[in-house]
Amino acid sequence: MAEPLLASFEKVDFGYNAGTPVLKDVSFELRKGETLVILGGSGSGKSTILRLLLGFYGVDSGRISFDGQDVTELGEGEWLPLRKRMGMVFQEGALFDSLTVGENVTFALRRFSTKSREELRAIAEERLLWVGLRGIQDKKPAELSGGMRKRVGLARAIAMDPAYVLYDEPTTGLDPISSDAIADLILSLQARLKCTSIVVTHDMALAFKVGDRLSLLNQGRMHVVVEKDAFRNMQDPAVQQFIHGRAEGPIQFL
Repeated sequence: MAEPLLASFEKVDFGYNAGTPVLKDVSFELRKGETLVILGGSGSGKSTILRLLLGFYGVDSGRISFDGQDVTELGEGEWLPLRKRMGMVFQEGALFDSLTVGENVTFALRRFSTKSREELRAIAEERLLWVGLRGIQDKKPAELSGGMRKRVGLARAIAMDPAYVLYDEPTTGLDPISSDAIADLILSLQARLKCTSIVVTHDMALAFKVGDRLSLLNQGRMHVVVEKDAFRNMQDPAVQQFIHGRAEGPIQFL
């Protein structure tokens, strides 16, 4: 039996401000409960896919769907129920420096729920424990290391028990050991929440550790979307070039 689909892109074209196309004829399916990794170089359009999934921009052509519902033409207000089911992990954490760690973690809950201050503190404490942090609720982001800020960003993304979590370059700027720790957290949160995830990255160690399927975006087009083992063993020149980080090959980066 085929796995149920959570979302899909169908022949999506997109360019910022009607300029040079960023995505061209992009099609892929997101299966319920999986972690799909989207690989690609800087400027390849990986993060743009996440912004389209969040409804921050409209497509130039093509179709995006969630749970079989065409969301391509939804208005801003109609996107809110969908966004409440999503958790977003931003590249640099995107924490609010004026708020405490606990306030950052429960930012969306304070806006969209009627939970008491005590309930919010309890949720913040629990989610911080899930990502390996204890006793930092009242600290400010400026007091934290880069790795801790990443973990707080993870805790905030899962505060509302999302159905799906979107990760935008979650290991950028981290050393290999910290990056591996983030990969372990992604796996543990996936198991705990039973969510569906998309991980945008160029970190091959992360991709192979957390991904169920791996895809490669090249020059705005989805070059390949396959199971992890199939990706690793593909003899496709572009795939092998990206896996091994070689400058020579069909993929050209600035």
